[in-house]
Parts: sequence; C-alpha cells; structure tokens
Amino acid sequence: MEFAAILKKRRSVRTFLDKPVEKEKIEKMMAVLQYLPSSRSIFPTEFIVIDDREILKKISTCRDHGTSSLETAPIAIVVIADSVKSDVWVEDASIASTFLLLSAVDLGLAGCWIQIRKRKKGAVASDGIISDLLNIPPNYSVQSIIAVGYADENKISGKTKHFDLGKIYLNGYDLK
Repeated sequence: MEFAAILKKRRSVRTFLDKPVEKEKIEKMMAVLQYLPSSRSIFPTEFIVIDDREILKKISTCRDHGTSSLETAPIAIVVIADSVKSDVWVEDASIASTFLLLSAVDLGLAGCWIQIRKRKKGAVASDGIISDLLNIPPNYSVQSIIAVGYADENKISGKTKHFDLGKIYLNGYDLK
C-alpha cells in the first residue's frame, strides 16, 4: 500500500472481530521493527506480544479508562524500553508504537494505541501494574500497549478534523 494511503486509512479502532491474527501477519509486523530509528543507535525499545485471552483481560484493567480495545483484541503488543539505557526512551518507544500501528494497517489489520506511561488505575501507576503482570525488569518502563486485530467497526477513512497547514512555517515562526 502507498504510504499516504496507509496514513489516510489508519484510525483508532477499539472493537475487533473474534478472529485471530495470523502468525504470518504478526511476524511481518515484528519484522518491520528492524527498521526502527533510534537516537544514537541505542535501541532501548523491546516488545511483548500477547495473544493469551486471560493475560489480555488482566492488562485491560491497568487504567481507569481507555483500555476497552483490549477486551476484544486478539493480540496486544506491549512497548517497553530500558529507561536507564537511554534518556530518550520515550521518543524511541513512541516511534516504535507508530511503526506498529502503521504496519498493522498495511497488513489489513487495525489497531489502537493505549497510553500507559503517566496513566493510573486509581492511585497506582499503570506501568507498574503492567510490569508486575508481565514480569518486566525494574529498569524498563512501559510506554504503550498496541491493540491489534481485524476491525469490527467501520470508521470513515480520513479525518473529519485536519491538521491546519497554516501551522507550517519556513525559516522561523510567523506571528502573522
């Protein structure tokens, strides 16, 4: 698929069909990660692919709200990074999360970014809940969970709100 077409088609999908994602598609999504950029080539980001319904159900309770897509997603990819290894792990993990979402669309799948960093379940940090459930080492932080599957909702392609191209400047900020 052409890159612009992928961008236009990508939507945050929160309801998925009860249909497993083929192993080949998961492998293709993971293969795309070899092309990730990383600040200073440190590559602090790692991934945990989850296809176990019980684990998906448990991690769906890690936040006060915003995790409903995990209830129907056949897989989820937890994006973690060694926060000691790199001071820009947040940026590297965010780029990785975006690659995963766009790769899913390219493969005929849909996805939803679930923010974990700086989110809570009551007074408890969501990343701590996920780390405990998945045995993630203490030097790693959880950036996001990407829910992936076949969409069970039809969202219109293309946004109804567009980025204002008037916010692009040449050679400096234009106060207008």
